[in-house]
Amino acid sequence: MTATVSALLTDPFPLHVVADTAVPDVAAAEKAAAAFLRALGVRTDDEATQGTPRRMAAAYAEMLTPPAFDLTTFPNDGGYDELVLARSVPVRSVYEHHLLPFVGVAHVGYLPGERILGLSKLARVVEMFARRPQVQERLTSQIADALVDVLKPRGVMVVVEAEHLCMSLRGVRAMGARTVTSALRGVVRTDARTRDEFLALTRRSD
Repeated sequence: MTATVSALLTDPFPLHVVADTAVPDVAAAEKAAAAFLRALGVRTDDEATQGTPRRMAAAYAEMLTPPAFDLTTFPNDGGYDELVLARSVPVRSVYEHHLLPFVGVAHVGYLPGERILGLSKLARVVEMFARRPQVQERLTSQIADALVDVLKPRGVMVVVEAEHLCMSLRGVRAMGARTVTSALRGVVRTDARTRDEFLALTRRSD
């Protein structure tokens, strides 16, 4: 069975999740990449660069194609009611305004309700929304909303910290500047103790 995120609640667990993104036409992308590079005056006719359009198309296809995965949850039989946190989950995405990458980490936590999520699936949810043209604000909210839809937890908090190459390599050239976004759902919005615990855990050194 396959499902998009919007259909998760109507399907039994475990779910085979397929993101709602188009299948890339890599051959067409290679031709377009060659034309794009020629238009910019970049030569692709010598031994070193003749494969560049193909590699460029393959690289963007990889960055913009979320892999399918099985979303595994389990009954919260132990009645666990404290914070579950995945810290420093890698984020690799492409800023939709310039199609340049932004990279960083996501800290994803939730307060369980009746079900708990397989820990690796927190990283899978992050990857599913990151591997598409994105803005960081939307990415942060999508991760939080997906966890709310799937788990019906008591609360969710997501913090994303990332460096945007559109700021580092062009324009203001602010090397090393990091953008931080957050999304709070459920009791985390109103419970300062839980919110402070989450933030303290995300700042803890390895």
